[in-house]
Amino acid sequence: MAEGWPEPMREGTVDVTGYPMYYRMCGPADPRATVVCMHGGPGATHDYLQPISDLTAHGYRVVFYDQLGCGRSARITDTSLFTLEHNVIEVDELRRALGLGSVHLFGSSYGGTLALAYTLAHPEAVRTLTTAGGVADVPFTVEEMRRWISELPAPTREVLRQGEETGQFETPEYEAAMMEFYRRHVCRLWPWPPPVSYSLENLSRPVYLYMNGPNEFTITGTIKSIRLVDQLGRIRAPTLVTGGRYDEVSPRVAEQIARAIPGAELAIFEASSHMPFWEERGAYLDRLRRFLGGHSRPGSGA
Repeated sequence: MAEGWPEPMREGTVDVTGYPMYYRMCGPADPRATVVCMHGGPGATHDYLQPISDLTAHGYRVVFYDQLGCGRSARITDTSLFTLEHNVIEVDELRRALGLGSVHLFGSSYGGTLALAYTLAHPEAVRTLTTAGGVADVPFTVEEMRRWISELPAPTREVLRQGEETGQFETPEYEAAMMEFYRRHVCRLWPWPPPVSYSLENLSRPVYLYMNGPNEFTITGTIKSIRLVDQLGRIRAPTLVTGGRYDEVSPRVAEQIARAIPGAELAIFEASSHMPFWEERGAYLDRLRRFLGGHSRPGSGA
């Protein structure tokens, strides 16, 4: 999936908690600042975040990576490492191994949860924080997903209900109903951009099933009780909270995060769902660039 990535670019692995972690670094050797991108899932790959590399045209270095157990990183099987807390450790070891200094964090979906948790744990390392469809309160987010499901056509709702009742999530009927939700609330472009399809097709099932569950709106894994919202008042990094009007992680979730973080900015993209950086790419990157530009200074990238 090298197509579409800007030059110069380098990629490789670094040792993180004793395992090789894959990273992809784009942008100039002497950047104005560094943006570290955190993918979602849990269990996806970084590839679907490709539009954020557009920032390299404005002098930023942008670093992507695959969490351990995912993508091109070590496919670990020790489930004791499939935790938000371990993901925070991974980010910090990656940042130190690459000598990135203080960084701008960008987190999408579960990556937004991770970005919030990392900022709480390592405030000195975070220059700014941006979430895209990020989650701070999983139970509330599930409630909002159920609200979206209630607006689906009745036959689709019935198929989803029967699947959850029987635990049969892989029948053709259930998968078709699930895709109807995804096309409305995950990415409204069709066909999906190739990097989006790649990330979902190469989802680490062991990580996703253990941490999340069988699908986006049936969260039965270890993240199901995560609730960071009561801690967000401690965040002092300038924060931009973004989402789409039709986001599976609904605008109400974005508003909850923005209210909890002092001084946070909120941007909801009216024609988008969970991936506004694809669905409204130009407008999204312009908004992100303006936010970062207010908190970057020349020569501060390392």
